[in-house]
Amino acid sequence: MIAIEPTAAPRPRRGFLGDTNWIGTWTLIEKEIRRFLKVWTQTLAGPICSALLFLGIFVVAVGPSAPVISDLPFVTFMAPGLMMMTIVQNAFANSSSSLMISKIQGNIVDVLMPPLTPLEMITGYVGGGLARGLVLGLALGLILWPIAHFHVHDFGFLILHMVGASVLLSILGLIAAIIAEKIDHLAAFTNFVVTPLAFLSGTFYSIHRLPEWLQVLCQVNPIFYMIDGFRYGLTGHADGHLWVGALVVYGLIAVLGLICHRMIRTGYKLKP
Repeated sequence: MIAIEPTAAPRPRRGFLGDTNWIGTWTLIEKEIRRFLKVWTQTLAGPICSALLFLGIFVVAVGPSAPVISDLPFVTFMAPGLMMMTIVQNAFANSSSSLMISKIQGNIVDVLMPPLTPLEMITGYVGGGLARGLVLGLALGLILWPIAHFHVHDFGFLILHMVGASVLLSILGLIAAIIAEKIDHLAAFTNFVVTPLAFLSGTFYSIHRLPEWLQVLCQVNPIFYMIDGFRYGLTGHADGHLWVGALVVYGLIAVLGLICHRMIRTGYKLKP
C-alpha cells in the first residue's frame, strides 16, 4: 500500500476588501503598538527630548537676532518642522526595525504563516508606524504649544499631512527592511536617505531664502511637502503649492505601496 502524505491546504484567495482577515490585521497592528509602547523611553521619550534639544540649541544660538519669517517668530516657524521631522523619522524606524529584527531572529515566519494577505501585512506594520507618528505628533504639539504659541490654522491639512507622512515613511521602512540583509544596510538607508531628506526639507528655514536652484532641488524632496503642509495646518504659512504637495505624498504612498505589496507577495528576501 502506498502511503500518501497530507499536503497543506492552499491559502484561500480573497478579494481586495471582501472576506478581509480583520482579526489577524488588528492583531498585527496591536502587536506593533505594544512593541513600541514596551520600550517607550526609547521610542517616544527619546525622540521628544531630541526635538526639544534641537529647538533649544537653535533658540540659544540665534538669540535676539532670530529672524521673523512671513510674520512668524522663528520658534513658531521652526516648531512644526521639528514635529514633522520627528514623525517621519520614527514612522520609518518603527516599521523598518520591527521587520528587520524579525528577519534576523528568524521569527518572520510567525507573520508569514498566518492567513494574512500582503495588503493585510502592510496594513498591520503601517498601522503601528502610524500610531507611533500620531502619538509623537500629539505629544510634541502639547509640549511645544506654550513655547511656540502656534494655533491650528487648518485642521484638515494638519491631519492630512501627519497621516500621509506616517504612512509613507512606514511603507518606505518596510521596503528598506525587506531589501536589507543586516542591520548595517538598514542603518545606511537611514543615514544616507531618510536623515538627509529630513534635514534638507525646510525644517529650519524657508526655502525662499535659498538660491533658485536650491529651491527647485528642495521641491523634489517629498519630505518638504509633508513639512510645508503640516506647517500650513498649524500656522497658515506655506512655501509651496499645498495641493501639489498632497498629491505628491499620496501618489508616492500608492506607488511605494504597490512595490511593497509585490515584494511581500513574491516573498522577495523574506522566504527562502
